[in-house]
Amino acid sequence: QVQLVESGGGLVQPGGSLTLSCAASGFTLDYYAIGWFRQAPGKEREGVLCESAGDGSIYYADSVKGRFTLSRDNAKNTVYLQMNSLKPEDTAMYYCSASQSSVRYCRGFYDHWGQGTQVTVSS
Repeated sequence: QVQLVESGGGLVQPGGSLTLSCAASGFTLDYYAIGWFRQAPGKEREGVLCESAGDGSIYYADSVKGRFTLSRDNAKNTVYLQMNSLKPEDTAMYYCSASQSSVRYCRGFYDHWGQGTQVTVSS
């Protein structure tokens, strides 16, 4: 009924680009703040790019500033994470999420989560 599905992950070389998609079903993304998270083996999950509730401003983790960008296609009920100048340390499972709560700096309650898509940056 309610679902978020990520796609677009894969293997890329350092310096390459990749765009991840997050398609929603059963609810409308227009009314949600979007968060992108990632988790590498042995590390805690971290927020990489998240909209803040209310004003919709975007928080970027220092490690991705200037390289990652969020975009929306409301007609397709889909959001995208555009990743450029990828580095080996970007290797992780990436998750999209949606929240109607008071989220800021990728912190707070997220109502819906995708299943994740793997991004591997390696030579």
